[in-house]
Amino acid sequence: MIQTESRQDVKLNYYETVYILKSDLNEDRALSIINEYKSMLTNGGAKNIILQHRGRRSLSYTINNYHEGIYVQVNYDGNGKLVQSFEKSLRFDDNIIRYLTNKQHNSRLDT
Repeated sequence: MIQTESRQDVKLNYYETVYILKSDLNEDRALSIINEYKSMLTNGGAKNIILQHRGRRSLSYTINNYHEGIYVQVNYDGNGKLVQSFEKSLRFDDNIIRYLTNKQHNSRLDT
């Protein structure tokens, strides 16, 4: 018989994900997308979610013919499978023009 770990036994790491939405989205649609991704993290077991809507900013270089984007930063504690599924959703969303996830060295759960 294989023993499986319960969700509480899984080690959570601290991650930061920044994603950029297309600049031609209206504010209501952008907020709807942001809330969808926050719900996805919550339902996936992420803890201590901190979401920062950074607003519309100029891009350093043109991405897919966009010169501006709507920046969103999300910090959370989660496991690797959660990050994989989150990034897969970001990758296939046509409203996202770029994203980046970094694993942070210090978990906020340790403090």
